[in-house]
Amino acid sequence: MFLNTLTPKFYVALTGTSSLISGLILIFEWWYFRKYGTSFIEQVSVSHLRPLLGGVDNTSPSNSNTSNGDTDSSRQSVSECKVWRNPLNLFRGAEYNRYTWVTGREPLTYYDMNLSAQDHQTFFTCDSDHLRPADAIMQKAWRERNPQARVSAAHEALELEDCATAYILLAEEEATTIVEAEKLFKQALKAGEGCYRRSQQLQHHGTQYEAQHRRDTNVLVYIKRRLAMCSRKLGRTREAVKMMRDLCVFQLMKEFPLLSMFNIHENLLESLLELQAYADVQAVLAKYDDISLPKSATICYTAALLKARGVSDKFSPEAASRRGLSTAEMNAVEAIHRAVEFNPHVPKYLLEMKSLILPPEHILKRGDSEAIAYAFFHLQHWKRVEGALNLLHCTWEGTFRMIPYPLEKGHLFYPYPICTETADRELLPTVFHEVSVYPKKELPFFILFTAGLCSFTAMLALLTHQFPELMGVFAKAFLSTLFAPLNFIMEKVESILPSSLWHQLTRI
Repeated sequence: MFLNTLTPKFYVALTGTSSLISGLILIFEWWYFRKYGTSFIEQVSVSHLRPLLGGVDNTSPSNSNTSNGDTDSSRQSVSECKVWRNPLNLFRGAEYNRYTWVTGREPLTYYDMNLSAQDHQTFFTCDSDHLRPADAIMQKAWRERNPQARVSAAHEALELEDCATAYILLAEEEATTIVEAEKLFKQALKAGEGCYRRSQQLQHHGTQYEAQHRRDTNVLVYIKRRLAMCSRKLGRTREAVKMMRDLCVFQLMKEFPLLSMFNIHENLLESLLELQAYADVQAVLAKYDDISLPKSATICYTAALLKARGVSDKFSPEAASRRGLSTAEMNAVEAIHRAVEFNPHVPKYLLEMKSLILPPEHILKRGDSEAIAYAFFHLQHWKRVEGALNLLHCTWEGTFRMIPYPLEKGHLFYPYPICTETADRELLPTVFHEVSVYPKKELPFFILFTAGLCSFTAMLALLTHQFPELMGVFAKAFLSTLFAPLNFIMEKVESILPSSLWHQLTRI
């Protein structure tokens, strides 16, 4: 009787309301997933409902070993998510600003530039700067946010004396061409060498003089490195290689630990690849591709390129599938798999499946920012080796079959850190660049479920509105079929129980 009294309008209202509610849930779930990377319903279920239903307490003593392992892996993840200075970073005035003038886009994020300001204060200042007026001015200049104020402070410092750090600032930010930047760096070199010689004689007279000598060493190495990069950009590659080799000696000295942050050997590798001096590249890799030293995309992918160079010109996937891989081809494929495991974002840039942008001033190892910085400078070297990109294209995806759960377990390296996406979004201009994410996040079940529910109920509401009588018949038939087992059970119960008892039960 109740079903017969329901009108088609009721079914339209019911299905429409269901569709609206499930649609709102879907929108909220999608927003929460995009922002936090997890499903809100799943998170609430695991965090609140599971303990109420008697779920296992993760803090029990039986899980102490697992907790220790998680702690160790989290510590490793934090160390791997450290942001490093890009050893091949471009010149802000001659390259980044020119890009802004042409396109109207800002290639550097505020977070990236703020890290550079902190680096400059670490490299170019010390506690005794107040003793020299020009250095005192530059100490304030490196903290200044406004580019014009920094440039004006550098000019003010140069009016007092020849200040190496003032020339550095002008070369980095005011020079509009590499030629102008090189001239300013040569003036900075002259001033920096004088300061270095004076502080070298006084470095053992006290901690203040020692700090000043350390600062002058950082300034001198920075100037020489940027001069070498100017030579490389202006086509004087052999000159650049000679300067970089000399700087690598400084980098290995234990007295100056900050110099290791420059990673000058990566500049040297890129310049040697430009000269096609592959034997020299192999010699540099033998020194720096060591288990005790931190890896980078430059080291791993350069090693893969050298292995691929020996077999790529004759490599054919059809022939390899018929006869199998030779020893040299197997070594090349393993080197590619090793490189892809370290940084899985690089191949899409090398194979031009994803567009490149200007590299940031800081990179996150194993992240998208490092992949952009590597591919920006090394794509030409891969193209120069015949068949290398073809070999990469045929083999790089095989890496993921060896590490199906990269966040939990690695093959040759530690598990892939979870924090790379967040850090890369801070370093890269997400306005015109889509940050590469690995591994790809699968849509949670509840998003798919609510999407299906919303679509199904919306379709029912539309059909009920268009064909009310027919859908009313279908609804009554469906509900009758749904309640048929219950009606059958009720009839059996009525036939078994006495009528008086059943009457009393219904009254209760």
